[in-house]
Amino acid sequence: MVELARGAGRLVAAPLGALARWRRGKPMHPRGAVFDAVLERRGSAPEWGLPWLDETATEPALVRFSRSAGLPAPLPDVLGLAVRVPHPEQPVDLLLSTTGRGPLLRFVLLPRRDAAAPHTSIMGYRSDAGTLRIAALPEFRHAPSEPDAFAAVVRRGGVAFTLAAARGGQRWRPFGRLVLTAPREPLDPDVRFDAVQHPPPGLAADGPLARFRAPAYARARTASRLSRRG
Repeated sequence: MVELARGAGRLVAAPLGALARWRRGKPMHPRGAVFDAVLERRGSAPEWGLPWLDETATEPALVRFSRSAGLPAPLPDVLGLAVRVPHPEQPVDLLLSTTGRGPLLRFVLLPRRDAAAPHTSIMGYRSDAGTLRIAALPEFRHAPSEPDAFAAVVRRGGVAFTLAAARGGQRWRPFGRLVLTAPREPLDPDVRFDAVQHPPPGLAADGPLARFRAPAYARARTASRLSRRG
């Protein structure tokens, strides 16, 4: 299974690299909106035994909201929520995509027309507490899935997500809150996220999806450097 996932990642790396050169170095999620945000970590109950999930802190964050295939609204698309928490040693990057909320559907990517949907890591994180996944659960009832229109909603305020972690199909345990505060100008600056190399402290990206993503990320980074030079 390990070699199968790595082989599949290498197989798709070349076409993704070609697509990345055409799409400003981004084979997927080519157009989005970037926001300043605040991450309020409030701790878990019961605790996981992992400081990043259990401790309290308020930290600045950067969030990119996007449509994965770049399809125009109102067509449904798998929506993406990329989160970066800057740290002096190494940033923490989360890549979350729209899924269902239940024990089984949380593992299934679901196209959405509305941004008020669960966004889940899909990729597992190995830890002393077992293999965990992270989700951003919307605290708002409706927001458009087109990046420019979503940015307009953020400007008016009230866009926040509850961050939660879960093991397997168990219930989500909230550990924090992500509040989007203001769009960046320009709206979609060139920001790159790598959830495989930059996991939260105490967590390690693991499983078939992590091994699949690694070569694709590497090829996309190379394509990004080439596109900037060209």
